[in-house]
Amino acid sequence: MAGSAGMAALAQDVRGALSSQKLDHVWMDTHYVGLQFPDPAHPNTLHWVGEAGKLGEPLPLEDHDVYCPYSATGNATGELVYAHYGRPEDLQDLRARGVEPAGRLLLVRLGEISFAQKVASAQDFGARGVLIYPDPADFSQDPHKLGLSSHRAVYGHVHLGTGDPYTPGFPSFNQTQFPPVQSSGLPNIPAQPISADIASLLLRKLQGPVAPQEWQGRLPGSPYRLGPGPGLHLGVNNHRVSTPISNIFGCIEGRSEPDHYVVIGAQRDAWGPGAAKSAVGTAILLELARTFSSMVSNGFQPRRSLLFISWDGGDFGSVGSTEWLEGYLSVLHLKAVVYVSLDNAVLGDDKFHAKTSPLLISLIENILKQVDSPNRSGQTLYEQVVFNNHSWDAEVIRPLAMDSSAYSFTAFAGVPAVEFSFLEDGQAYPFLHTKDDTYENLHRVLRGRLPAVAQAVAQLAGQLLIRLSHDHLLPLDFGRYGDVVLRHIGSLNEFSGDLKARGLTLQWVYSARGDYIRAAEKLRKEIYSSEESDERLMRMYNVRIMRVEFYFLSQYVSPADSPFRHIFLGRGDHTLGALLDHVRLLRSGGSEDPGAASSGVAPGLGFQESRFRRQLALLTWTLQGAANALSGDVWNIDNNF
Repeated sequence: MAGSAGMAALAQDVRGALSSQKLDHVWMDTHYVGLQFPDPAHPNTLHWVGEAGKLGEPLPLEDHDVYCPYSATGNATGELVYAHYGRPEDLQDLRARGVEPAGRLLLVRLGEISFAQKVASAQDFGARGVLIYPDPADFSQDPHKLGLSSHRAVYGHVHLGTGDPYTPGFPSFNQTQFPPVQSSGLPNIPAQPISADIASLLLRKLQGPVAPQEWQGRLPGSPYRLGPGPGLHLGVNNHRVSTPISNIFGCIEGRSEPDHYVVIGAQRDAWGPGAAKSAVGTAILLELARTFSSMVSNGFQPRRSLLFISWDGGDFGSVGSTEWLEGYLSVLHLKAVVYVSLDNAVLGDDKFHAKTSPLLISLIENILKQVDSPNRSGQTLYEQVVFNNHSWDAEVIRPLAMDSSAYSFTAFAGVPAVEFSFLEDGQAYPFLHTKDDTYENLHRVLRGRLPAVAQAVAQLAGQLLIRLSHDHLLPLDFGRYGDVVLRHIGSLNEFSGDLKARGLTLQWVYSARGDYIRAAEKLRKEIYSSEESDERLMRMYNVRIMRVEFYFLSQYVSPADSPFRHIFLGRGDHTLGALLDHVRLLRSGGSEDPGAASSGVAPGLGFQESRFRRQLALLTWTLQGAANALSGDVWNIDNNF
């Protein structure tokens, strides 16, 4: 775990492994970050509450080490309500069925959204606390497959953000130089993981309406009811500790563009054994460093530098990677070409997903055609995924999620990123974030196929690194964002009548998208008709291409207040998601759905024309700025804005 003696030894081992590889540079940097740990002297507690509000008998929290880092501390008392996965739509549904979440403790299932999102939506709906448990229905029902023991609880942090929440937007090199601020993503209500056994005890005591069929789980003593049930008292006594964490770096310098970096990283720490969570990724990272080092010894010359990074503090919300980005933001958006994450790489072997920036989709398609499927002999990975779904990208491509280190690279720093994962079909790997995430269990879940699947990930990542570090022209598909904008505008389009009635128009967004597509097409033609041997020209094109993602960071918000400035992926009032949530208020009679906080905006006062005009103007100008930047020099910009 981050900050432990075991981690200090592991950090030295990883640094030693990189140092033995004849890399050009190996170094380490240390950050002092605020991490939250359970207090062994005052463990977290759960009690029944009697009629007169007196504390009744305790419910045994079977494993005092399992907790939710960054939960609010203190006590919460209220009647218990079952709220399915705790998504905004679940809580809305609960309210519609006459069961009020406000003022209550919520019992929610693991899955669908992150722990942090569950606690944030509970808080938005006025709940006092959250208990999170693993329901057997969310894991494989196959008796031949391994399952999670019913007395295991699952760990998960609840900071709706990444990095050290006590220095948002700043690097934690030395906390004394920064004002004492807190991330807006820290919850104000306590949260605690519990086992399926404890959840079963609680569910049996619930009264009220029977939960809808799709909310029913597989704990004994069904049917599940919505509640309310008897009173409960949750006490959370976690404490914050200033903890040193260390990121470890190894670099192979590029030959002609050494100041442009292709970055590949893996989380090194884990709560529990962390075989799937961090060990697989770390093993692949070290193997790729070894392989590229030996390729260079045999004459391979990358044009751009390769940066191999082992991150610390990942299980607290990508703390190590975000702190590094915050520390070097002014440099990285000019130098980092792409980030490849090796986290969560092997969680099964049935399905393959790539969470990625749109800029990398075409390159991923090409590479899938070059890597053999680990489960179907004689087939490439591409052939395996189109076998199930003729649209390969619908089968494979997913948006970057906040619980991946790749998210901060794109949403915060404007660097395109990708994270590859092999997964089980339909059911999640049951041991993630538990004490059972061991090498033996991962090996058994994969029926002995762990080496083959890990090798496929290493080959995918390796091919990607070769193309990104070696191609004269960066293989990033800058035209792809035109389709992304069109898809988002399509969602806005259905409200054009409502907007027109108020004298508002979406014409400028269309105009900016048109300029972006024309600029992308013009650049493509320019590149096509130029000489690849012209180094100066290639470098100019590469600089324009590698900054495309950065152009989608809103220049109109401060990274300290809204760290995730990306208009498509980020969180806050500057995003397209926030604009859509706002426009929907025109239809819902003006009352804002607390669930609108999904885009990172506090629930407000209904539709406000002045706010809408501001959102639309800033969003349009961010898009227009991207089009202008892609056009190149100011004398080449031909929009009539």
